[in-house]
Amino acid sequence: MSNTPNNNNCPNYKKIKYILNQSPDLLCRTIEVAGDCLEIVFMKNLIKAETVNEYVIKFIQQLPKKDINYSYLMKNIPIDEVKIDFKEQEIISSLLNGFVYIYLLKENKALLVNCANPVERSIEKAETESLVYGPKISFTESLSSNIKIIRQNLNNSNLCTDELEIGELVKKKLRIIYIKDLTDEDILKTLKQKLENITADNISDSSVLAQCLEDNHYSFFPQFIMTELPDRFLYSILNGRVGILLDRSPVAIIGPANFFSFFESTEDIYLRWSLSTFIRFIRFFAMAGSLLFTAFYVAILTYHYELIPSKLLIIIGQSRSQVPFPPLLEAILMELLIELLREAGARLPSKVGQTMGIVGGIVIGQATVEAGLTSNILIIIVAFSALGAFSAPIYEMGTAIRIARFPFIILAGVWGFNGIMIGVCVLVVHLLKLTSLNRPYLAPLYPFRIKDLKYFLIRLPHHYYRKRPVVNRPLNVFRIGWKFKKTENDLDEF
Repeated sequence: MSNTPNNNNCPNYKKIKYILNQSPDLLCRTIEVAGDCLEIVFMKNLIKAETVNEYVIKFIQQLPKKDINYSYLMKNIPIDEVKIDFKEQEIISSLLNGFVYIYLLKENKALLVNCANPVERSIEKAETESLVYGPKISFTESLSSNIKIIRQNLNNSNLCTDELEIGELVKKKLRIIYIKDLTDEDILKTLKQKLENITADNISDSSVLAQCLEDNHYSFFPQFIMTELPDRFLYSILNGRVGILLDRSPVAIIGPANFFSFFESTEDIYLRWSLSTFIRFIRFFAMAGSLLFTAFYVAILTYHYELIPSKLLIIIGQSRSQVPFPPLLEAILMELLIELLREAGARLPSKVGQTMGIVGGIVIGQATVEAGLTSNILIIIVAFSALGAFSAPIYEMGTAIRIARFPFIILAGVWGFNGIMIGVCVLVVHLLKLTSLNRPYLAPLYPFRIKDLKYFLIRLPHHYYRKRPVVNRPLNVFRIGWKFKKTENDLDEF
């Protein structure tokens, strides 16, 4: 805070009200003491009335006459945040953020004190990332509360929380969270440069900010991890990544991200290594099946009947005997129907949405089979594809897989297995070219880092994690306390 105020031409209440378009929420309390007149201006629905009455108005009224001056007030008013060096535009933005404007008419000087009463919800359980083991709390819409959660869980002096403002019309605060002696300077430089290049009237949520920061804006695949779990956020920060918290958003951004990090769950850390590895492979299998299973069905029935065993071929033939559509059109219709049910269930209230998903799936599926519009086999395949997409721990990756499924179905219907191979090659090339904060998206497979596979593909016992993943280029590769004391033999063994 500067000691040299630069507010000799401070606006009074009438001018501020004119700037705020005669807002009825703007109030002014005029106090005459010691031959001076003070205007106390504030937005009535943004301030905490008890704080203004007790620590501003009552405090000033009880002061001796000799102390009613700008110099004394600026040093002694019992408010934790006081601004004394500001421009006219900052006065308006501060009033809209819950500050109180104190203007001394005789001295023509003013100061701003923070009496904000922010609307905050209490800390609750995470909704989009549910866990069986581990901490259950999630971030909230309050930036200060989120910073408090992080500092309580990571009480390290090297934890940095750089503050920035973003948005041209509606300014919002954001924090860049990282550990000073871990995070690569190139990642920080790239991120800050991207943030400075964003010119938007308003960044409404962290998800919008993440889209603005992406290296490739046309890709289906997310290039930043979005999470509402503080433990996942801290785990990433401790591995050399950078986090972003935006005010009024309950979701944090983590980067740089790679393709395999979207299949990780913080629950993998809390479960035994064998179970975590097994579940992680199930996720990979489910996502691959969600992407390709329906396409294989279309390709086999359209071009490759010889690959189907004879008994199964008879069953499929009987199931499709009354279906008037070719496999390609049949599969696309069923996939669109599943997406429609999912969207309807997501938009309805939670209890009604669950009922709609279950009843709608059963009733419509049974009705379409009986009407001869689709086969029983396709119902099973489409249901498996839908379940596989929902197995991704990160919602954005599941959405990307669901979208990418349709081009594969079309390619399979046009060229069969050749079309699927073309789609796979195009997808792999796209992922190879994709980056996140200028870091390869397919790391640690490209470039290949065999020691980092235990972080993304498999999960080993904890004593194998003596180093941080190289793909994030941490400044300090070794973890603190990575050397283990040799276990002494029990006396009974001698």
